[in-house]
Amino acid sequence: MNNVKKIIILLLVLNAMTGFAWAAGQQGKPDATLQLSGGSFAAGIGLSWAKGTLTYQGKDYPVSVNGLSLAKVGISSTSASGEVYNLKKLQDFDGHYVASGPGGRGVTVAGGHTAVTIKNQNGVRVLVTSTTRGVDVTASRGGVDMRIKR
Repeated sequence: MNNVKKIIILLLVLNAMTGFAWAAGQQGKPDATLQLSGGSFAAGIGLSWAKGTLTYQGKDYPVSVNGLSLAKVGISSTSASGEVYNLKKLQDFDGHYVASGPGGRGVTVAGGHTAVTIKNQNGVRVLVTSTTRGVDVTASRGGVDMRIKR
């Protein structure tokens, strides 16, 4: 029975990964790229933070990220990269991003990989892939605020 569960989980993961790859392929060339590193701490309410670099039209811009989520427990560190789409003006990057599809819930023990598409109020979409280290249990979606440091 354990092998059946493992196979089902593997198929679900592969389905999600191919779905993200298909979605990324449908986006075309990204308008910008994003590199982030940060962490989170949670005991019911989760706080997340990160800093990084947005590369847009050949220039690098420092970025800060802060987030809040409910029904979360754990402590973890994360490194992430992203492809940014529909970024027509630099100022459109700033905003509150939420998951725009399945995702946002999960369990990480020791280390894990995640891919999710997030979208802000200006229509900017970011396909984020991340590697997390630590212990993290999330039962609900949250959002993050991303801003270019000026």
